[in-house]
Order: sequence, then structure tokens, then C-alpha cells
Amino acid sequence: MVGKAMTPACKKRGFASIDIIASWADIVGERYGTRVQPDRLIWPRQPELSDPERPPQPATLVVHTDGPTALMLSHDSPQVIERINTFYGWAAISRIKIQQKPVAVKRASTRKALRPLTRSEEQQLDAKLETVENDRLREALKKLGAQVIARNAGTAA
Repeated sequence: MVGKAMTPACKKRGFASIDIIASWADIVGERYGTRVQPDRLIWPRQPELSDPERPPQPATLVVHTDGPTALMLSHDSPQVIERINTFYGWAAISRIKIQQKPVAVKRASTRKALRPLTRSEEQQLDAKLETVENDRLREALKKLGAQVIARNAGTAA
């Protein structure tokens, strides 16, 4: 839902879609995922008579981070560029421009502990799963079912 609302804002910043921002931590890895934020892409001007079959020239990715991370990122930028280009599927980025600004660190959301199932809920779940022959599959489905029941039982009331 948020993707549709964010895409116009991303396009103003040079991104084709929200995909790179949404997947940033997966693309750049644990070291830079929360400490570096992509800001915008700066695309070079294309000549008006350019060949439509030829891909556009690569862009410059502007990111912001704190001082110590900026030093590490400047050293690791070839690997980060390679990861980003792998994500895009073509050589979309040629360099990274680092701006030193504070980065708001996103905290992992803590989930509420789910309530235990009642005896009758557990018996109903076991009855539904008794035809599953594979023990590992049955146990995985039981865990999933218990979570769904515990989560939905509180919202149905």
C-alpha cells in the first residue's frame, strides 16, 4: 500500500520505484543497512538523439551516513555498487557520493507475545492436521496454525 504512495516521491529523487529503498538493507548488507540511507540518484543528461537500444549512462547514488561509516563505505563502495547493480540487473550506478548527515536508526519492532492456545483450540488444530502424513510438515503447520489462531482470536472479539 505504501509503495504506491511513495513511488511519486521516489521518482522526484531519481529512483524509478521504491524497490531499492524498501530493499536497501538486503542489498547493502548488515553493515550498511541501518547506517546508510539512499537519498537520490543523479542521472547524467542524455543527448536527445541517443540510441533507444543503448542503456542510459550510469547514475551517481547520493547517500548519507555518519563520519565513521562514511570512511568504511568509501573503502567498500566498489562492492556496494556491484550489489546495487546486481539488484537492478544492469550497470545502473557508476559511483556513490557520500554526504555526512545523521542517520535515523530504525529500531526493530518488538512483537507482542502471543497467548497460548486453549485446550479446545489445540484439539481442533490437531484434528485438522491429523491427515498430514509428514511429521515435519505437520509440526510446521501446527506452529503456523497456533500463531494464526492466537493472533486472530483477539481481533475477532
